[in-house]
Amino acid sequence: MAADSSLLPDSLSLNGRTFHYADIQQYPARAPQDLNGYEARVLDFCRQWLNGAQEFGLRTSGSTGKPQLVTMKRRQLEASARRTGDYFDLGPGDRMLVCLNCEFVGGLMMLVRGFERNMHLTIVEPHADPLALVPAAADFDFASFVPLQLRAVLDAGHAPRLNRLKGLLVGGAAVERSLEKDLQQLRVPVYLTYGMTETASHIALRRLNGPQPSSRYQVLPGITVGQDARGCLTVRADVTLDQLITTNDRVQLLDAHSFEWLGRVDFVINSGGVKVQAEKVEQVLEVTLTELNLPRRAFVAGRPDARLGEQVTAFLEGKPLTPAQEHRVQALLAERLDKYERPRAFVYVPQFRTTASGKLDRLTTVRSLAPAPPAGR
Repeated sequence: MAADSSLLPDSLSLNGRTFHYADIQQYPARAPQDLNGYEARVLDFCRQWLNGAQEFGLRTSGSTGKPQLVTMKRRQLEASARRTGDYFDLGPGDRMLVCLNCEFVGGLMMLVRGFERNMHLTIVEPHADPLALVPAAADFDFASFVPLQLRAVLDAGHAPRLNRLKGLLVGGAAVERSLEKDLQQLRVPVYLTYGMTETASHIALRRLNGPQPSSRYQVLPGITVGQDARGCLTVRADVTLDQLITTNDRVQLLDAHSFEWLGRVDFVINSGGVKVQAEKVEQVLEVTLTELNLPRRAFVAGRPDARLGEQVTAFLEGKPLTPAQEHRVQALLAERLDKYERPRAFVYVPQFRTTASGKLDRLTTVRSLAPAPPAGR
């Protein structure tokens, strides 16, 4: 059945103001003079899309290296939007909240999905609690958050509003175990995304809540995945223009359509000839801190060590733990990790560095600190 044209959008909302598509297509000639920089850049992309541009420059997040500019074809973005729209049954007249940074692929693809499915777009500048920026009576059918936003939304008591969504995406950073546990209160299906700029956003989803949460990512239809000699995921699909994309993500392929993520190959620490996957240690550390009622952001990385080559080191955000608290953490880690996996030092950082897209920047955080001691302990 054809959609009722009277229900289809001819405008979008950006930071509480209405912008008609006909005016956006004439941007900047018909743009208000008081736009801020973010609003101007969002409207410029919308102008390009509505006017049929065929190529777009997207910036990578820079979470594992220097941000780069990637040129994407319109048909790649359309294919990604179509796949997500089909998966979540998004259609004309549905309402989408766009609260991710639209200067990166996660937010930009929300715009594309809205345009391609004739959805009503409510766009707000990135904020810890995006629902605080829209009217309390506003309902949505689809949204995507980074973990920090989803935590703030739940803490603000917005769970009933989330439960009216068809589906909810979370991505851009790891989901802490405490947040994953709190997601069980939600009825709306919540999915952790796997993807990158080069794949035009996600190519696989992992269910986080409901009767059958999973540790495996389910590859979306039409996506072909494999592994290289390092055990890292490879991707080929229409979203890559049928070119093979080789990632630095170590995975365990379970079958042709699912995998478990093991960690970044560039986050492997070589400690005394033993290769330690930093993300595995991070997960155990996070659970331990939560159990001891010492929740805080933390990550694990290698620091130079004269004897071991690299020393497994835990970096914790905020004020130092007391000696007694640190001893309790170390004791539990000793029970749960192998000898070479245990952090040999705790380093406290007042505030972690982040990328422009809000992701934790491990490399810059580590480099901002004083050098490690020259000898192992």
